[in-house]
Amino acid sequence: MSVTSYVLGIVAALLILVVVIEMLRRGRLRERHALWWMLAGVLALVLGIFPGTLDWVSGLLNIAVPTNLIFFVSIAILFLVCLQTSSELTTLEDKTRTLAEEVAMLSNRLAAIENAPKSEGTQHPAAQKEPRPDDRPTTQLK
Repeated sequence: MSVTSYVLGIVAALLILVVVIEMLRRGRLRERHALWWMLAGVLALVLGIFPGTLDWVSGLLNIAVPTNLIFFVSIAILFLVCLQTSSELTTLEDKTRTLAEEVAMLSNRLAAIENAPKSEGTQHPAAQKEPRPDDRPTTQLK
């Protein structure tokens, strides 16, 4: 490998780390998402600074072509990023559905209140406060 290849690898790894840190700093990336990208950047930096490490790890794992190890690790990291994103997407979909159901119920309740006949002294049943488990009657001791 030429010196240019080493320098390019180090610069690319540093660029990845700088972009991830800057996105974290600006709030464009959450810490839990940045973990895998930081791992990829650090691994790329280590391999860029110490290129013999790739040959050593490949030999240790009995992988004939060191480039295959790079592809395997890259695909594994991308798989973990996709898995984490899918998990969070599922959670957000559940929360969105719950919020949509609550908004629909509140809209129906508001429509019932607005369409109720106006009579003094009485309140439409939909306008009455619904009892909650924490709204227990309290007794005062004298």
